[in-house]
Amino acid sequence: MTVSLYMDHHVPKAITTGLRLRGVDVLTAYEDGAEQIDDAQLLERAHELKRLLFTQDDDLLEEAAKCQRVNKPFSGVVYAHQLRVTIGVCVQDLEIIAKSADLKEVENQVIYLPL
Repeated sequence: MTVSLYMDHHVPKAITTGLRLRGVDVLTAYEDGAEQIDDAQLLERAHELKRLLFTQDDDLLEEAAKCQRVNKPFSGVVYAHQLRVTIGVCVQDLEIIAKSADLKEVENQVIYLPL
């Protein structure tokens, strides 16, 4: 079981680099050419790619909540507050999720870090 991650454009590069060094499949919004799209489109893009979206953007939480209210499917969101969770904890917890979860287990869910 593994989950591929999709990184919002607000995520520090150090988190992406740390995850890649640990063998986690990560795609960033920048690499995907999606750094300019709005939060709703970013959530849809992650779902199209079958990737769990990681963000530190509060507005994306609201978009996920809207999807949950109207039963619109999405691949899942992992959220960490920028000032309350260190880069190291993000890398550690995202690695655990990526290497132990299945996409079906996280679909339509919002997971908060730290675990």
